[in-house]
Amino acid sequence: MSTSVAPAGRSVSPGGLGRVATAMVTPFDDSGGLDVKAAIDLARWLVAHGTDTLVLAGSTGEGTSLDDEEKIELWRAVASESGAPVMAGVGTADTRHSVRLAEAAEAAGAASLLVVTPYYSRPPQSGIALHFRAVAEATSLPVYLYDIPIRSGRKIAHETMVELAHEVDNIVGVKDACSDPYATARLARDVPDGFEIYSGEDRVTLPLLSVGAVGAISVESHWAGTVVGRMITAQQEGRVDEARRLDALLIDSHHFQTGDEAPNPIPAKVMMNLLGLRVGQCRLPVGPPPAGLEDRARRLLADLGSDGPHG
Repeated sequence: MSTSVAPAGRSVSPGGLGRVATAMVTPFDDSGGLDVKAAIDLARWLVAHGTDTLVLAGSTGEGTSLDDEEKIELWRAVASESGAPVMAGVGTADTRHSVRLAEAAEAAGAASLLVVTPYYSRPPQSGIALHFRAVAEATSLPVYLYDIPIRSGRKIAHETMVELAHEVDNIVGVKDACSDPYATARLARDVPDGFEIYSGEDRVTLPLLSVGAVGAISVESHWAGTVVGRMITAQQEGRVDEARRLDALLIDSHHFQTGDEAPNPIPAKVMMNLLGLRVGQCRLPVGPPPAGLEDRARRLLADLGSDGPHG
């Protein structure tokens, strides 16, 4: 497993993600429509605050609540205006639909693709593997698998992941949201050199870095992107005590970003609105935030102090 560092200090990777990829919320206007201008403004703000890559129309971006035309418009606008590479979330429950989105994302200027395990139908591993192969064959872009069994209903089996990593040239990495450092360590051992593991859950980024992950596809990087980046860099450079100190600073962020009463992306949208970046509310069925969440966001920003977005 390896990564490289650009001379200007911005990290890069074979797939072009860097160390910190932000799973960006999708801004909506007061009527619930896609707000493209607000998306561009947010994307530029995130890039200025520690983000290397913008992940659009994933879980945090309410991808299942966006229609195809909205996704394409979002990918095209942010890819052309943000100054950072775009990773497009193109995974759906249907292989043909995912293939069409992969083709559309490449045409819209995306730099890489994120493909979640097909959800709801609970396919066998053979079907999962064929699904990913079909999407990868439809594009020349780097493809990252998204392993999140709590949402998809199926984990990508170790053997399936290793097979795809070795046999499909443009399947270059995984967003690992399984919270199982042992399984991640085993995967890092068995995949080919250059296959990149990204933490898909902020609360386990530091443990996953210690066993082979190269960065994070993060939610809390919306408001703590520079801290996340510094933690990753410290761990990769062997400054373990500093990495642990920074991770401890982020523990309340880990807890804030999701929960039963306010699941992701509700807290991230509350935080962005609080910071003056209009992103609106989540579309149903996720819906508006519960009472008191903005107060929690204010306290979190105060606790982050100089390490927060205003530091």
